[in-house]
Parts: sequence; C-alpha cells; structure tokens
Amino acid sequence: MRRREALGALAGAAAPAAAKTQRPNLVFILVDDLRFDALGYAGHPFVKTPNIDRIAREGARFRNAFVTTPLCSPSRASFLTGQYVRTHRVINNQDNAALSHRLVAFPRLLHDAGYETAYVGKWHMGTDDSPRPGFDRWVSFRGQGQYENPALNVDGRQLQRQGYMTDLLADYAVEFLRKERSKPFCLYLAHKAVHGPFTPAPRHASLYADQPVRRAANASDNLDGKPMLRRPLEEAASKKKGGGGGSGGPSDEIVRNQMRCLIAIDEGVGRMLEGLQQTKALENTVIIVTSDNGYFWGEHGLGDKRAAYEESIRIPMAARYPRLIKGSRLIDEMALNIDIAPTMLELAGVPVPRQMQGRSLVPVLEGKARSWRNSFLCEYFMEQQYARIASWEAVRTRRWKYIRYPELRDMDEIYDLQSDPGELRNRIQDAGAQGIRESLRKELDTYRKEILT
Repeated sequence: MRRREALGALAGAAAPAAAKTQRPNLVFILVDDLRFDALGYAGHPFVKTPNIDRIAREGARFRNAFVTTPLCSPSRASFLTGQYVRTHRVINNQDNAALSHRLVAFPRLLHDAGYETAYVGKWHMGTDDSPRPGFDRWVSFRGQGQYENPALNVDGRQLQRQGYMTDLLADYAVEFLRKERSKPFCLYLAHKAVHGPFTPAPRHASLYADQPVRRAANASDNLDGKPMLRRPLEEAASKKKGGGGGSGGPSDEIVRNQMRCLIAIDEGVGRMLEGLQQTKALENTVIIVTSDNGYFWGEHGLGDKRAAYEESIRIPMAARYPRLIKGSRLIDEMALNIDIAPTMLELAGVPVPRQMQGRSLVPVLEGKARSWRNSFLCEYFMEQQYARIASWEAVRTRRWKYIRYPELRDMDEIYDLQSDPGELRNRIQDAGAQGIRESLRKELDTYRKEILT
C-alpha cells in the first residue's frame, strides 16, 4: 500500500483529460442500510425489485461485497474518497460537516476532468446541507432528512417540497439524466431509504402484510464465545441506545417496512433506466447500485449495524455497463466500498490518485483480474450512545475472520466462515486454530501499519 500524502494533492492529480474515445456516463446509486440479501436478485423470499434486478441480470452481481466500516458517515466518506476511515478521518456519525467540505471526492475529480456532475440525496456527514465542491448540481438535506414533505437544499436554496422523499430524489435524478448536454456526466444518488424510521410510501404501506419474516439460525445465538456482547455495562451506558445487547433485533413489521421502502427506490431506478433509454445514453452509462452498510435482522440478538459480523459488513452490489460487462456475471472476488472511487475514475480515463487506497474493479468486471485481494481490513470506533458495540478491528479472508477488541481483554473472536457461516462458534481458544490465529493477527497488524503510513 502506498504512502499517504496530503489530501490537497488529490485535486491536482485529476487535471489531465481522459482518453479521446467517448467517455462513459457514470451513475452511482447508494441505498441506506440495505442488507446484502434483501433484493429480488439476491433471492429474498418475497421482495420484488425488477429494475435493480435488471441491472444485475444485464451486468454483474458481486457476491462478496463489503464496507470497511459498517456505519453511515464513515462508509459514505470511503465511497467518495476511495480511502479507509483512518485516512479520511470521518470515523463516526458525529458532526463531520467541516471535514466533509475538505474531502476530495471522485465526482470532484471527474468534474475537473470535464464531467458534468450532480449529487442528489443524503450526504449525512453532519447537518450542513450546503453544496460541496465539485458538483454542478446539488440536491440534499440536513442530517437524516424526513420521508414526507421534506426540506431540501437545491443548489444552495432552501425549498420545502411536498411528496415522498424517495420519489422526489428520483425526480431530480431523472431530470438530470434527461438534460441535453455536450459533456459526459456523473450522477451520485444517495437515498434516505431504507433507513429508519422506515416510513414507506403510502402506496406501499400494506405490501407484504401476509408474508412471514424468516429469521436465520444465528438469530438464536446464545452468545457463548461472544464476551463482547455479554459484558456488563455501567448502568448509564446500558440505558443508552444500543446499550442493551441481545434485544432480538427489529420486529417483523420493521423488516417489512424496510422492504416496503425499498420498492419506491426500485421504481425510481426503473424511471432512470427509461430516461437513459429515451435519451439514447443507456448503453454508454455505467450504473452501480449498492448500500452504505448491512443491517441485522436479529442475528446474534442484534439490530442496526456496527458489529463485525457478516450481516453488518456485507453489502449488495450490482453493476451494468454493456461495453465492458458481457452477459450476466456472478463475481466472487472481494469488492470494497473503497474500490468505487478508483473504479469510476479508471472507467472515465481519469488518473487514479496515489492517495486512494481502494483498487479499481475494472479488471474484475472485464473478467481479466489475474490476481486479486484475498483479505481486507474492517474496523469500527465505538460511539458512546451505542455502548454495547465496542471498538473493533478485523481482518477477513475468504475463509476466516479475526475480530480484535483493542480496548477489551480476552474478548477476541475467530470464525471459520467455511464451516460456520453464521459465526456461532468462536475458535479463539481452539488448539487447532492457534496457527491461523497468529497468522491473522500478523496480517491485521500489517494492514494497520500500512494504512497509517
């Protein structure tokens, strides 16, 4: 991994124009809190997402996509910058507004290289909704925003809009896609949904009412081998949000409402595809749909995200670009949120700055990746209002996961994901796993040293 230099050098690195051949348009769609298995194409038992499914069917579906920090603000900063949280320093969901104005996001580099750029949706790095550098079009809102009749910041003007947030964001996205222009474009659409309070559009309020919500086997985890989740907390901490531990996770109705919220997103994707088709831009447009983190549906007694287990760190990811991706492809290589920025830049013919720590997925999408990562670093920094989940750092390989809690003694965890995909048996004390434990510890230390230098 290359040495990190000053962030200010990033902007200058993108100035050279892209190749003279026709550059692709770029559309990135980010859903909030969407699980890796909560889509039609991923095999969900009752959710229907035909438009997102089309992207996967006509392009590529990543079966091993992850975030490097399973939390909204840090993950969003990593998508935009191609950097780990230790580098971009958005480490939590606190007020990162001032810092976020200084982030050098990949759309800004594309803008400097001749792209017309738009940001539509949830920024969620502080409550400041004012336009960030590098965007020709800006539509956002303060903090989490609201589902119904939201206040929006449109190019620096405060507007009160009537309607459902997801539909309004899709309206702005389609308007941008349909605009006549002489430049290639980049649209970054970040939805509020399917984040809490899980308010579906009125037209979807009764969907799935008769559908049972199936819980995974690890929702019955007795937490043996997970002392971090069972440790006693001070009374004040235990009363804070997230302090109670194995609460059982969200109710069946909350799960249904998440999926109801998803349908408006899918409908918006359909309208975007139609707009691109009608303007004859579809075949020259890269479309990627993913999520900022996963979400627990009661696995290990958890709800929300933040913990190091698979349901939290895994994300769905599908990409469509007929000029590069031939046919319906299933991709097993590990893809990370920090890979999106260098991927978009390479597709646009824009130099990838040395400070980006992700890897371009272009060789993977082409089916020409001769070598690829076999492991990655993932981490989380504890927030006081979510005291149950301690700070952790983890290394995940294709088979193993090692979770270390730097501030806690004798609470580390190791899982053999091949034989134990539900992460029910902590192997940290097993005599037969001591060799892999030491190997994973060394690998984790190496990752930390490389990122911090």
